Formats: sequence, structure tokens, C-alpha cells
Amino acid sequence: MRFCSRILAAYLQEELEWGKVVYCRFPPAYETVGSDGRAQICKVPKPINGMAQAGRRWQRSLFPWLRDWGSTQCFSDPCMFTTERKVNGCTQQLVVGCYVDDLFTLYSDDGPGSLYESFTSDLAALWNVEDEGPVSDLLNVDITRDADCVFLQQRKYRGHLVETYLPAGARSRYKTVRRTTSAGAEVVIPVAHGSASVLLNSNEA
Repeated sequence: MRFCSRILAAYLQEELEWGKVVYCRFPPAYETVGSDGRAQICKVPKPINGMAQAGRRWQRSLFPWLRDWGSTQCFSDPCMFTTERKVNGCTQQLVVGCYVDDLFTLYSDDGPGSLYESFTSDLAALWNVEDEGPVSDLLNVDITRDADCVFLQQRKYRGHLVETYLPAGARSRYKTVRRTTSAGAEVVIPVAHGSASVLLNSNEA
């Protein structure tokens, strides 16, 4: 199973680095002038979207908390955390992927007293969290599930690229070739008509 938890107003829940003072101008159409005739500016007390250090400050709060909670940070991808713990005599696993203020969670059990329930409860006790339910898309990747299989597809994104960059009628210049990889997965490959080569064959995967 996989669920997404969003930390609401994540940047505003943190503090600027100690000793740092940040000022900004008013947005267009909201400029104000002081009694001295000079344009006024704002003092920013907390990290906000668009501030260079905002994401870093949030990361410096979330990642230490995950490690202190007992999760192990992935060496090859520091935004991934894994946890394995015995609950009621059974080993349960939890995998958390962090993307700014979204946490994507894979778990082996979500029943009462489970590792997943403990994680979401402890997370909500510290931050304002919204449970967005099962993940359906991530960075233009459509995510669907059928029985025990999870499918990752980019149909919408590919369609957008074709409509944007291929002129009208360009699709007719291409045919599709189906190949099966060594892992048993079927791959559909666009090949220009008249081409003698195929980009991927059954021995390449």
C-alpha cells in the first residue's frame, strides 16, 4: 500500500536560521510609502515559498526527526528513509519518500498498533498533516494498482509532449514495435517508417 501525507504550510512551521534576518519588497500593486516618502519593505519572520533557504530549513527539521524516530536514511537517495521494527512479534516495514512537503509512504501493515499507525500519529503530533490517501500521481507519473501489482505510466505527459512538439500529421511517420524484455515486460517502441533498426530487442533490458 502507498499513501501520501502532506505537511500543511511546512515552511511556515519552521524558523529561520539563528541570526538570519530577511527583508523583502511588497508585491506589485501593494507597494506602500512611508512618512519619509521612501518605499517600505517587509521583515520576514519565517521561511516562505520562494526564499532560498526555506526548503533547506524544512529539510533540516524533517530529516533529523525521521532519523530520531528510528528510520535509516538511504545512502544512494537521501530523501528515502526505511524502518523495520517488530510489532506484536511480527516484523513490519515502512518506507518513506520525501518530496518537499509531501511524504509518500509504503508499509507492510496499517492495522491498529502498526508501525504505519505509529508513524502517522507521531508525525501529526508535531506538524499539521493532511492525509491525501492513496497516491495517484507523482511528478507526471501516473500510479495505479491492480491486485499485487503497481503500474507507473506517463501517458498524459507523453501525450502533452506529442501535442506540443510534433507538427500535425507527424504521428503518421511512426509505427510502434512491441518487444518483450528479459524481465518479461512488454515495451512499445516508436520507430520511424523505413527504419532498419529497432531501439530495443528481447536481448536488451
